[in-house]
Amino acid sequence: MANFQHLSVSELVTRLETGSVRLVDIRDPHAYAAGRIPAATLLDSESAPDFIAQTPPTQPIVVCCYHGISSQSAAAFLASQGFETVYSLDGGFCAWEDTYPERIERG
Repeated sequence: MANFQHLSVSELVTRLETGSVRLVDIRDPHAYAAGRIPAATLLDSESAPDFIAQTPPTQPIVVCCYHGISSQSAAAFLASQGFETVYSLDGGFCAWEDTYPERIERG
């Protein structure tokens, strides 16, 4: 399996503020619509081919899921597709929501 790294929610805040990562959310569309981390893009099986084709391999990517479990497989998949720097968000959206409830984009 391809290599990826882990990223904490506090590290994600810093990287989002500097614009140094692209954040993708792999939760289901309903959960994504109900609440998401600002700047997150929904990534699913339909959008993945375009995402892979249109995103430069040097662009650092952070993968977010519900609890930080599924994002690890998705991060490994993206790394196997040639992306050089891929992270799995530790604790996922739930950790973000617990730590930064005021930083959730809803609806």
